[in-house]
Amino acid sequence: MIRIKRIYDQLGDDDGYRILIDRLWPRGISKENAHVDLWLKEIAPSTELRKWFQHDPAKWEEFGGRYRKELFKEKENLHRIKDLEKEHGNVTLLYAGKDEEHTHALVLLKMLNKKT
Repeated sequence: MIRIKRIYDQLGDDDGYRILIDRLWPRGISKENAHVDLWLKEIAPSTELRKWFQHDPAKWEEFGGRYRKELFKEKENLHRIKDLEKEHGNVTLLYAGKDEEHTHALVLLKMLNKKT
């Protein structure tokens, strides 16, 4: 099972393999305390897209479309996440954003679930 979670949330026994999917390291979290097994920066939205979006809910639909286009170029990393799911059972995709309804993690999770 692949799930998403804010990196600031408490570590869970069922998190399994933890993958940070942000391009920038989260503020206030040390690498030792993050419990991140893999930092997959390449799967995050491009810097240009992130700066354009600025977590503006009014841009959410267009952001999703643009990010999906970027993800099509990351097929190797999408397959890598699916392989890690097969290997570890549970995979948790970690992100730092405060807005849980307008996060790239939701777009990525939906895309990964379509590839099941």
